[in-house]
Amino acid sequence: MKLKRKRIALLVETSLGSGREILRGIAEFARNHDNWEIFHAARGLVDQVPDWLETWEGDGVIARIQSDNMLQSLKDLNVPVVDVLGVPPHNLPLIRVDDEQISQQIGQHFIDRDFSHFAFYGIEGESWSQRRGEAFRKVSESGESFAWINSLRGISEGDSAHFSKLKQWLLELPKPCAVMVCSDQCGLTLLEACRAAEIIVPEQLAVVGVDNDLALCEISTPNLSSVRGGHRRVGFEAANLLNKIINGEPTPSERILIPPNQIVVRESSDSRSISDPEVRNAIQFIREHLSEPITNEDVAKAVGLSRTRLQVRFRDEVGVSLHAFLAEMRLRRAERLIQSTNLTFADIAERCGFRHHEYLGYILKKARGITPRQLRMQAAPPSHS
Repeated sequence: MKLKRKRIALLVETSLGSGREILRGIAEFARNHDNWEIFHAARGLVDQVPDWLETWEGDGVIARIQSDNMLQSLKDLNVPVVDVLGVPPHNLPLIRVDDEQISQQIGQHFIDRDFSHFAFYGIEGESWSQRRGEAFRKVSESGESFAWINSLRGISEGDSAHFSKLKQWLLELPKPCAVMVCSDQCGLTLLEACRAAEIIVPEQLAVVGVDNDLALCEISTPNLSSVRGGHRRVGFEAANLLNKIINGEPTPSERILIPPNQIVVRESSDSRSISDPEVRNAIQFIREHLSEPITNEDVAKAVGLSRTRLQVRFRDEVGVSLHAFLAEMRLRRAERLIQSTNLTFADIAERCGFRHHEYLGYILKKARGITPRQLRMQAAPPSHS
């Protein structure tokens, strides 16, 4: 017997990586349920409820409910609704990422790197940002200081007055400092302000965002470290729950929280707390010249120290020799490019300062026990991430 088709509306934004990951999770569920007929159009997170929904006749909705007006419009439909955001309070089924665990993971990432000063960059009036900020404050309470600044969504992030305020705030933070940004979109703004203020990232200011939005993380300078929040699993579980409710199963009374995946460590936090200014400058010089055949002498000359003096101070501060650090930096950048781009191995070798791609393959195999081709094949993301 042919199953009755279930008409499902999705009010989930396509403008942010988190929303797109939720949609991927829903799509994965729908592929295994042929009787799902999905209605969706590209939208932003703060867009109003679309006009077509007023006359739509369907069976259920999955939505990122952003406002009280949107909440009421969805209630008026008199069909099951699952929220996947959790901004306005309500008694509807709710599945969202675990904001507290996200902040705990980032806090531990910084603590493991010996930071003692912490700061948070959030968005005013957003409950999820507030939850992340409070949780980050709690996990950082053993540190020496904690600072917090907010932006206003859609207005102040690109506003010159706010940018000046943010830059001044960054300059006044004790250094080195570890900063969590509530989402990757704020991470771009913060890194731009760091460049404008001539603050070295990550040696003076280490930064980690949330959502692992690849377009945003990889276009930023330096590339932004970020937590994979688990949004794809949110989408999959929301679709599964909605399907059960439509089939007559009881609606859960408790919210469902999805834990985050791992932090994708990129250049913005790939460093330990460095207090020696010459060593910080040496690391910055290395990062900016990795594609060149630089030597210990080149680095020492750039920071105004003798090679011997720099090597001693570098080992005291970082715990490894300058030569070993340079080699590891080349290898880490090569690994990131292998995993996140389609560049040829020859191009990657050139961009990372290796003589040729065969030598890159030799070093990678010796240090990590894996070939470049094997590493690239392993880079495909798992389901429900």
